[in-house]
Amino acid sequence: MCDKCKKKFYMTTAIAYTSGKPHIGNTYEIVLADSVARYKRLEGYDVFFQTGTDEHGQKIQLKAQEAGISPKEYVDQVAGQVKGIWDMMNATYDKFIRTTDEDHERQVQKIFKKLYEQGDIYKGHYEGLYCTPCESFFTESQLVDGKCPDCGREVVPAKEEAYFFKMSKYADRLIEYINSHPEFIQPVSRKNEMMNNFLLPGLQDLCVSRTSFSWGIPVDFDPKHVVYVWLDALTNYITGIGYDCDGNSTELFHKNWPADLHLIGKDIIRFHTIYWPIFLMALDLPLPRQIFGHPWLLQGDGKMSKSKGNVLYADELVDFFGVDAVRYFVLHEMPFENDGIISWELLVERLNSDLANTLGNLVNRTISMSNKYFGGIVKDTGVTEPVDEELKQLAIGTAGKVSEKMEQLRVADAITEIFTLFKRCNKYIDETMPWVLAKDESKQDRLAAVLYHLVESICIGTTLLESFMPDTAEKIFAQLNAKRRQFDQLSEFGLYESGTKVTEKPEILFARLDMKEVQEKVEQLHPQEEERQPETMEEEGIDLEPKEEITYEDFSKLQFQVGEIIACEEVPKSKKLLCSQVRIGNQIKQIVSGIKAHYSAKDMVGKKVMVLVNLKPAKLAGILSEGMLLCAQDNDGNLALMIPEKKMPSGAEIS
Repeated sequence: MCDKCKKKFYMTTAIAYTSGKPHIGNTYEIVLADSVARYKRLEGYDVFFQTGTDEHGQKIQLKAQEAGISPKEYVDQVAGQVKGIWDMMNATYDKFIRTTDEDHERQVQKIFKKLYEQGDIYKGHYEGLYCTPCESFFTESQLVDGKCPDCGREVVPAKEEAYFFKMSKYADRLIEYINSHPEFIQPVSRKNEMMNNFLLPGLQDLCVSRTSFSWGIPVDFDPKHVVYVWLDALTNYITGIGYDCDGNSTELFHKNWPADLHLIGKDIIRFHTIYWPIFLMALDLPLPRQIFGHPWLLQGDGKMSKSKGNVLYADELVDFFGVDAVRYFVLHEMPFENDGIISWELLVERLNSDLANTLGNLVNRTISMSNKYFGGIVKDTGVTEPVDEELKQLAIGTAGKVSEKMEQLRVADAITEIFTLFKRCNKYIDETMPWVLAKDESKQDRLAAVLYHLVESICIGTTLLESFMPDTAEKIFAQLNAKRRQFDQLSEFGLYESGTKVTEKPEILFARLDMKEVQEKVEQLHPQEEERQPETMEEEGIDLEPKEEITYEDFSKLQFQVGEIIACEEVPKSKKLLCSQVRIGNQIKQIVSGIKAHYSAKDMVGKKVMVLVNLKPAKLAGILSEGMLLCAQDNDGNLALMIPEKKMPSGAEIS
């Protein structure tokens, strides 16, 4: 396909905040974005992929002061770290923008002035509660347990002169747009959160300048003010491709805007689905096609945080497992909506089972048998049996399944489809038993056909795998003496050139690891970290007054199932109640729970919980409740939701 005939696809990541070295949770986003960009290129799209760094703000200024260097020197160092890690992870971005780039700063000043002159920005004073790490102001009602609703840290009272953006002027227009464009905010749970918690209750005007620190882009007509972080940071998506506020935008901008995909973390979904679209409306620019708020990659049972000491870094993991193994893990283990878990143990388990066994062993066995039985020559003899047809149909149907999942950004599911093909290849080996065929001289053509079918299926699967594990795909193609297929060739079986010779000595793609050896190396890497004992070692048990015994028949009347919370909001005028929309199988139940003191509405969304489903509906604070969420409670009144130990689908029976 000629370049001019290709359909454009412009995608971005959130730009990384240069407050410190990015951990593996931050790195997950660039790997996710890269896999999407690579797959879109495979499908024939003309992709422009932008990432970068967010480099202004009070937090940066304070960190630079602590380090005894200028803010620019500080962000230069961190931006270099970020770019180095992105490159290490094989991210194929087309543009790495920094918000300290001169052309970006110049356009931000022009945008600010334009919005001021057209009456969208005005000067006033701000008084509220300020979170320095998030660089955000909040009202008392927006706090969770008196702390920042986004990061959970302390907030401080602050008052200063500031410029404000009239958010309410565009609120109704944005609500209408979201309602008429269901694909705009994904997953749907993020859309519900934004509508119910922010847009529908009414938007407050947004502070867009600061005077209490100086590390930012100056407002050129009022230099004591610097442009506040979100108007600065969000506009990178247009300045990076050549937007000009005076009407002289580049050809690259006209070609690529609006963006097809903004890929961001769920913690900044509000800024991208409310502030950013409103800024664009004020600039009379079209809105992005889709904003996807991906979940977090958690270490243990919490969000990674340097202050918690539970941070894993990509370069450390790569030293142990290699780039592609880390790419595979973070992509495959991250659910579509719920947070994923990463640990050394899980990484070793996945490497051994999926990469070393399913994939690596398949490629090694196929090449080794081709060398052993035919001197490495892979030949299509045309001898087929019924068992071949299932493998062929699965192979030529895999690309369609993967594309369907990728269109929905269900990347983990897309990878699963590819490995389903590899697993079927392994099963095919067991079914055809090449080692038995090799003993019968009359079965040589059949044996050759079996090996050809395996090589052909591996080539199809490897072409699809390349978007997620590029180095591994390159190694497999080299060993098979093959090339990546074009996307429209993936629905054909038999394109591997008959008579091709594979490598004589297959390379081990992934060596199995011993968990004890890995653990010893980890302890050497972090000798200062004390071994953490399970909390249950020092806990005292709780004795309750026993209730009357029941029979199994009594218990069997209760229906317990796994539910997934897809939306949650506070019950108005109630200090205790949260109202959750819980998906149980294919039905949605509304459940009111007295857990507001222990969970915020935002934290509830995406959780898998245990639900008493057939409890008679009742009204609490005037709201119908159709079930009960199961919780545990200690002697101090602390509550904990009961959640499945392992990944379970919504609707799974609890018995």
